[in-house]
Amino acid sequence: MNKQAPTCKNFNGYKPCFSDHNCWKDGCKEMKPIGTKILIINLDAMGDVLMTTAQLQTIKRKYPESTIYWITLKIAAGLIENNPYIDRVLVYDFESLAILHSLEFDIVMNVDKSMRSGALAMQVNTKERLGFGINSNGQIIPLNKGAEYNYRLGMDDHLKFKVNKRLGQDYLAETFNLDYNRDDYVFNFTSPELNYIKEYKKEIGIEESDEVIGFNTGCSLLFPNKKMTIEQHVALIEKFLSYNRFKIMLLGGPEDEERNKVIAENFQGQVINTPTHGGVRKGACYESIPQLIITGDSFGMHLAIALKKYVVAWFGLSCWSEIDLYDRGVKLFPESLFCAPCWKKVCPYNLECIQMIDLERIVNESLAFFDKKENESK
Repeated sequence: MNKQAPTCKNFNGYKPCFSDHNCWKDGCKEMKPIGTKILIINLDAMGDVLMTTAQLQTIKRKYPESTIYWITLKIAAGLIENNPYIDRVLVYDFESLAILHSLEFDIVMNVDKSMRSGALAMQVNTKERLGFGINSNGQIIPLNKGAEYNYRLGMDDHLKFKVNKRLGQDYLAETFNLDYNRDDYVFNFTSPELNYIKEYKKEIGIEESDEVIGFNTGCSLLFPNKKMTIEQHVALIEKFLSYNRFKIMLLGGPEDEERNKVIAENFQGQVINTPTHGGVRKGACYESIPQLIITGDSFGMHLAIALKKYVVAWFGLSCWSEIDLYDRGVKLFPESLFCAPCWKKVCPYNLECIQMIDLERIVNESLAFFDKKENESK
């Protein structure tokens, strides 16, 4: 039998799209053209995965009839679930790789400068490859002219740390031959998650009128020196509690559990120490509750941006010029420090960039936000 399968993204060849209709025999009842088939490869760093979602609306403007696949690591897959622009999320494992090797795409867009992602970009059947691949010597290479500036940023510290003023979303759009439109991150809760948030707020005693500040206290284990000290967190929380105005939530993942416990022990019954082992989507539920998030350059910061929170973000070793808060926050960074940014995992200068964090400004910026919000509500 050589009947052509419907070219509709609803059709899977396993069961009917509609229970009362035979698509194979009678044709499509509700045609959704497959159009341009695109594979996004973004395995590395959960914050980067969230930041890449800002390209989805641009992709859809350029390819309005398209089907978007996205492959990522299991830990990050939850971040792109329930996304209206993505047709299929694949977890990086043997099964997904086997499926991808059987498919044909029009475009592969690889975000990651890594051998693992580069190898996959080179192996997938596609008409066009954008972003980064690897050559026969295992070296990471740019695959198109638009990826060259992004590639140079990884090879030239002076360009990345001192010269570049372009936002990450800007040069990533160029990498994929897209127009840069300053589109926002895309993250959507499901209805059960929205109900969970509502019930959790009742459980912890948060009311709609409460002024809530969230603290992302940690970061990934890859760059441990991106963290504020416990003493700095304690000093900030003490100051906020002294106003008898704010409720404080401690946020983070499994790697932050012990750290948050130590911080919370300084404020028995005065702060809300949220669970850290529920996965990224439960973490997003907790982070959705505060109106303002205080954070370093971490996954938690990117999640706060995706959740459209007001963000007070401080930077030390990482590149603050690449981050867009979308006019919903302020960035604090050590402009006068010769060694920052640097991306070093071991600091030869006693983490001066962390010691220089302006705690008083963090408090003042937070107060200014809530005061403005209060005045606007009157």
